[in-house]
Amino acid sequence: MTHAAARDLRDLIRSHHLPENTIERVKRSLRPLVDFPELGAELGGALARRRFLLGPWRWMIVVYRFYPERDLVAILAIVDGRTSTSPTASR
Repeated sequence: MTHAAARDLRDLIRSHHLPENTIERVKRSLRPLVDFPELGAELGGALARRRFLLGPWRWMIVVYRFYPERDLVAILAIVDGRTSTSPTASR
């Protein structure tokens, strides 16, 4: 998880008064990426080559990128998908 994504998650926990086990819930939501790194839908446009998954709540969007040459999944951002600035707002 990038520093920016970790900050996003901390901010969401604080601003949305999320439960104490939120980090563990997010980790569980991301586990399928170990075996299926291209599981999430592609965002496209300016965010080409980035994908997203829903977090433990339907409104939580986890943006990531898979680097096949390094077999690496990088979590780039975690956002509230209900906002107009969400990467999925135009979908």
